[in-house]
Amino acid sequence: MEISDIQLRPATPADIRELGELGALLVAQHHAFDPRRFIAPGPDAARGYGDFLVGELAKPDVVVLTAADAEDRVVGYAYGALEGMDWLALRGPAGVIYDLVVDPAARAHGVGRRLVEGLIARLEALGAPQVVLFSATQNAAAQRLFERVGFRRTMVEMTRERGGG
Repeated sequence: MEISDIQLRPATPADIRELGELGALLVAQHHAFDPRRFIAPGPDAARGYGDFLVGELAKPDVVVLTAADAEDRVVGYAYGALEGMDWLALRGPAGVIYDLVVDPAARAHGVGRRLVEGLIARLEALGAPQVVLFSATQNAAAQRLFERVGFRRTMVEMTRERGGG
């Protein structure tokens, strides 16, 4: 695959199956990182995630951006939104990146970077004065990508199960 063959475009309802499959990959990856913290990718994960993302498309402050190959097959997506003041997070208005997923066969070709940069541009066009994201502690590859495009570490999530274990 050539990166020049990849086109970024807004997701559409017609992308539901591919978005769902990629979302299910994201769920499975995170569950493998820490099964006590992240939900398991049950048999309906792809359908549920696809339905969820397509449901987000009509919201004016949400962006779901796809990376499509020369045959218009979705090989990755980025999902984020503009959020207002968040007193709980001690943060002012910001663009928030929720998901970045690239098909394993399309990785290491710059697709993830293009998606992140495209999503940042769209969130800034919506008025985001800054963009924030969360990354699983074990996802070092994603963290390197985020750092290369200008993100810095600001928070650490910690988890404790009931009973202390």
